[in-house]
Amino acid sequence: MPEVVFPLDSTKKFTDQEKLGHNRWHPDIPAAVTVKQGDSFRVHCREWFDGAIVNDDSADDILNAPLTTVHVLSGPIAVEGAKPGDLLIVDILDVGPIPQEDSGPLAGQGWGYTGIFPKLNGGGFLTDQFPDAYKAIWDFSGQKATSRHVPQVEFTGIVHPGLMGTAPSRGLLAKWNTREAALIATDPDRVPPLALPPEPRDAILGGLTGDAATSAAAEAARTAPPRENGGNQDIKNLTKGSRVFYPVFVDGANLSVGDLHFSQGDGEITFCGAIEMGGFIDLRVDVIPGGMETYGVSENAIFMPGNTDPQYSEWLAFSGTSVTLDGEQRYLDSHLSYQRACLHAIDYLTKFGYSPEQAYLLLGAAPIEGRLSGVVDIPNACATVYIPTAIFDFPIAPSATGPVQIDPGIGAPHSSFG
Repeated sequence: MPEVVFPLDSTKKFTDQEKLGHNRWHPDIPAAVTVKQGDSFRVHCREWFDGAIVNDDSADDILNAPLTTVHVLSGPIAVEGAKPGDLLIVDILDVGPIPQEDSGPLAGQGWGYTGIFPKLNGGGFLTDQFPDAYKAIWDFSGQKATSRHVPQVEFTGIVHPGLMGTAPSRGLLAKWNTREAALIATDPDRVPPLALPPEPRDAILGGLTGDAATSAAAEAARTAPPRENGGNQDIKNLTKGSRVFYPVFVDGANLSVGDLHFSQGDGEITFCGAIEMGGFIDLRVDVIPGGMETYGVSENAIFMPGNTDPQYSEWLAFSGTSVTLDGEQRYLDSHLSYQRACLHAIDYLTKFGYSPEQAYLLLGAAPIEGRLSGVVDIPNACATVYIPTAIFDFPIAPSATGPVQIDPGIGAPHSSFG
């Protein structure tokens, strides 16, 4: 096992650990640990809410999830010799749930969760159709996941980090804050908001203290979106065996990682759409001097996906076009077409006995494939959602005998602002 350079004790809160991580992006957050080019090492990660979501049959924790506290990230990890303009090579050697802890109160101790976030507290991809809070607990058995809240499905997880990235420079941070503030100003009262501005409340800034911490908290960027530094990209194929090339914006690169997922469908459509968990990730790092200019990689990371995906060979696919539920034609709106494809898949699955919320949770957690299938044929973009048929305990393809009626079990726990 590689050396653990960022350990976490499951009996302690994230802020009480031996090494303190962070939940905002800022160039002044000092490195918690330094490694050398070519080093392999292990990092422990806490589930993104640091234990606020629990293993029960209520969704009140999702309803009241403290969004100002996320994501709790392990790092920053400085790499000796890395300079702005370089490319940081990050190899994912292994990743998984909390080792040797098969039960316990923390996600990653033999279980994880998927949440539909309420419209008034985060929302999601289909928030207008699903405005309330729901939750599904998933139990792990080796590489497989099952749920008492979404019964009669079992699938192999594609374990991956939802969030990994390098620290921004001062100039890049200012760019983020300026453009996101301008977006918010176009509709400042929107629910959910168009973007998340800096929020000093609940900011964790690693080793920063005193006036430096106060100043940084006022301008530090929230970790919710993906940006030029990588960040919360939620790429389900960024799994064991992947190699990622991150732009370097500060001395040492200051790599951070967290938000581990046991499994996820393309798009993580419920916002907390993956199976969230804590765990470990083994990494190896190296540097390509001047690589940002050499390869034109200046605005986003590029990666080579791993080859450990589950081998599903049969799929049932659903398509959608850029026409709203009210029949309004939109021009090549691929975001809308993917929403419509997901809604078609959800409606289909309800014919077998699932509630719409169970189907929505399943699409977020299971390793579905999302694709932009047509983006040139005006006026309709076409998106598709591929569901692996082998994850179900019953046949889901259409047939002359009609859909099998399953027992939906206790259903997905529900909590509502109303």
